[in-house]
Amino acid sequence: MDLNSASTVVLRVLTQATSQDTAVLKPAEEQLKQWETQPGFYSVLLNIFTNHSLDVNVRWLAVLYFKNGIDRYWRRVAPHALSEEEKSTLRAGLITNFNEPVNQIATQISVLIAKVARVDCPRQWPELIPTLVESVKVQDDLQQHRALLTFYHVTKTLASKRLAADRKLFYDLTSSIYSFACSLWNHHTDTFLQQICKGDEAAAANSLERTLLSLKVLRKLTVHGFVEPHWNVEVMGFLHAVFERLKQFLECSRSIRAESICRDRLEKTIILFTKVLLDFLDQHPFSFTALIQRSLEFSVSYVFTEAGEGVVFEQFIVQCMNLIKMIVKNYAYKPSKNIEDSSPETLEAHKIKTAFFTYPTLMEICRRLVTHYFLLTKEELTMWEEDPESFTVEETGGDSWKYSLRPCTEVLFIDIFHEYNQTLTPVLLEMVHSLQGSTNMENTNAILIKDAVYNAVGLAAYELFDSVDFDQWFKNQLLAELQVSHDRYKPIRRRVIWLIGQWISVKFKSDLRPVLYEAIRNLLQDRDLVVSINNKFFGLHVYYDFEFRTDQFLPYLESMFTLLFQLLQEVTQCDTKMHVLHVLSCVIERVNMQIRPYVGCLVQYLPLLWKQSEEHNMLRCAILTTLIHLVQGLGADSKNLYPFLLPVIQLSTDVSQPPHVYLLEDGLELWLVTLENSPCLTPELLRIFQNMSALLELSSENLKNCFKIINAYIFLSSSEFLQMYAADLCRSFCELLKDITTEGQVQVLKVVENVLKVNPVLGPQMFQPLLPSVFRGIIDGERYPVVMSTYLGIMGRVLLQNARFFSLLLGQMACELGQELDQILGNMIEMWVDRMDNITQPERRKLSALALLSLLPSLNSVIQDKFCGIINISVEGLHDVMTEDSETGTYKDCMLMSHFEEPKATEDEEPPTEQDKRKKMLALKDPVHTVSLQQFIYEKLKAQQELLGEQGFHALMETVDTEIVAQLQEFLQGF
Repeated sequence: MDLNSASTVVLRVLTQATSQDTAVLKPAEEQLKQWETQPGFYSVLLNIFTNHSLDVNVRWLAVLYFKNGIDRYWRRVAPHALSEEEKSTLRAGLITNFNEPVNQIATQISVLIAKVARVDCPRQWPELIPTLVESVKVQDDLQQHRALLTFYHVTKTLASKRLAADRKLFYDLTSSIYSFACSLWNHHTDTFLQQICKGDEAAAANSLERTLLSLKVLRKLTVHGFVEPHWNVEVMGFLHAVFERLKQFLECSRSIRAESICRDRLEKTIILFTKVLLDFLDQHPFSFTALIQRSLEFSVSYVFTEAGEGVVFEQFIVQCMNLIKMIVKNYAYKPSKNIEDSSPETLEAHKIKTAFFTYPTLMEICRRLVTHYFLLTKEELTMWEEDPESFTVEETGGDSWKYSLRPCTEVLFIDIFHEYNQTLTPVLLEMVHSLQGSTNMENTNAILIKDAVYNAVGLAAYELFDSVDFDQWFKNQLLAELQVSHDRYKPIRRRVIWLIGQWISVKFKSDLRPVLYEAIRNLLQDRDLVVSINNKFFGLHVYYDFEFRTDQFLPYLESMFTLLFQLLQEVTQCDTKMHVLHVLSCVIERVNMQIRPYVGCLVQYLPLLWKQSEEHNMLRCAILTTLIHLVQGLGADSKNLYPFLLPVIQLSTDVSQPPHVYLLEDGLELWLVTLENSPCLTPELLRIFQNMSALLELSSENLKNCFKIINAYIFLSSSEFLQMYAADLCRSFCELLKDITTEGQVQVLKVVENVLKVNPVLGPQMFQPLLPSVFRGIIDGERYPVVMSTYLGIMGRVLLQNARFFSLLLGQMACELGQELDQILGNMIEMWVDRMDNITQPERRKLSALALLSLLPSLNSVIQDKFCGIINISVEGLHDVMTEDSETGTYKDCMLMSHFEEPKATEDEEPPTEQDKRKKMLALKDPVHTVSLQQFIYEKLKAQQELLGEQGFHALMETVDTEIVAQLQEFLQGF
């Protein structure tokens, strides 16, 4: 692409590509896409985006196309890679000057330079770093800032490389520029502090921006540029200086107006200081040992004493708490139980921690956390009053405990209490004892203090197990507090039910449950209170209660379910609906079939809720979970839900529909339980299976559930199902088996085995393409025992239940392998006998014995030659399945089933599904469960004796070990 002639054309097309008119935009995008691989195209783009006289939107687009081109075509091995000559020209052009006037474009240029540096620096681009170092020294403000911005992005990118050779290069780079980076940071920091003292906020804001960028560079160099940074004087000097600079910047915040741009940048810089410490601690815990004392003193002083008043802000408090937490929890600082096994560095760090966390310090931290940071604020109380649902989402939602103050304070409390529980338990118990009895309703602060202390007791439940008699506390105080109806006591009622949720799986007597359920039922009538309780700790607790007893809960089931359903209808936010649905699901799962009389209203409402939640996939996931438990609870009656249920499954499992990304896992689970509980196969249920082919192609983590669904269809109605889908399934399986894990291979083979079990006549024909590989796997001695076991299970079914097809398969294998029939048959029997120990399931072991015995009686010399092995397997099978009747002294086959009995489930067990019943009925037709192995052996041996005559049979039995013959005779007594 000639630069002079092409620049005008490319500029025109880029201009068209910024158009809002799609008729103009689309052709321009297509043309740019074609040019991506043209030599010279990126040189033209460079000329365009560095020409400041052109339209900003065009220059912005040119930068983006250039950046995308680096990702695709810069590496030497990339298809259509840029030539070395053009790359050299581009590298030189990118760092000719740093004078981009538009911030957004300047950032993109810095990022794309960093992308090139990731591939080429320092080997192909040794001049980059020296150029940047010189450029950040210039006096021109714009050039200095742009060079510093690029310096940061390049450092950040190089620091992220993880290969050993790249790490070595970054260590070398760091050692060469670290002193300069430190002096640059100190210079900009001092300049900022001087300007802020003079009251020149505009100049200070510019200096602060440079301070921020230079600190970002130092952060990457310090954290990632040294193997053992504690040996480097400059590194440790910088880290100690961080604390002094932090104090200076925090003091500066007193004199800067809240609405000032300088204030925002100042807070960002303060947070960046703390990130330097946190990252260094994370990457180099032992190098941080020298900073433990100072970090704890600094953080505790500003967060837990008056020193921080007027200067600290929320995100800074969060960062300081994270620093304390990381030091307290750091495994590098925890000695082994056997002190002699601990390193000197660990012991030194532990010694510093122990010296710092004295009783007065821990007590002050604990009290301050509970009575200051745990308190509900005026803003939170107002939000709760005005919008309880939003209050809950705000309180429990946060991005993470690392970034939100309330979750952060709670996590810090849990970690410190766990680490120093012997010291802090008396402190917390004393706070609890001081709050016994009634609370003055007019004293809002006293109510909030009680809420905070109860919160602490709930968070520390496991640590307080031996120190709190929670049952007595519940009976003597907490239950009464749940019954206080005064509006101002609402925070305590909310906190008490949450507190019980924390303790119920720790220590709570079973006989107190009914009293608790009564209290919960009353609370459920207060909508604003209920929606403000995080569902994980919601008062029903039926899911998290390990001692839950259905009989205790049943008297409250109808009223609670009704109240919960009313709540589901009344709440408006998706999160709240999800919480309520979760609780409903827990109830349904716990009481199972006993939910049937009460679910009518919910069944009628869910289709409406599903329609309303079209844009809210997470709510739809909650609906799917509820449907799963509903189907399990309704059993065969779930068929009445099909008009709603089946379209839901269809949508959730259709990979061509965008929502499947969110709904697929739960949709497959719902599909499976629907099949397991279906009394019969409907045309609509059969039609949904059209989704399966694409699901099998995904080969995702959901494959296991896909196989379960296929098996469920086979058990439900094998004839109709296989008639329609056997050919497609067989093709899918053949493709899957080319590239699948051993576990996946076994899952495929189990489906084939189930087909043969359900339909022994047509099954082998339907899956005929798969059977030769099974046969070859047996005679080749498949090395994975679990695969070999499944191979033998499949071949056992064919041999025992479809001898004609087995003969055809044997003939096919003889042709394919170019061997005699008898030779192949002999090889198969020999390998079967040899690998019998691979089969661990008693059913398959008996099946193998029956299958090999079915070859008798026979005059075939190969079968007679393998007679000894067949008898050995048969006797092994007898040992597996025969049990001795203690009264009569005779043996009987324990796998025999003579009639169908409805399985009786105990209270702790789930009732049998329709599929369980189908499997039971199938077993009544299965030779494994209908044929006595003892009698089968007797009949086969007798037939062989009649065929060979007494002398011939005697000679055949002579080939069997005498011990095996003796065991066989013992088993056959009475025949």
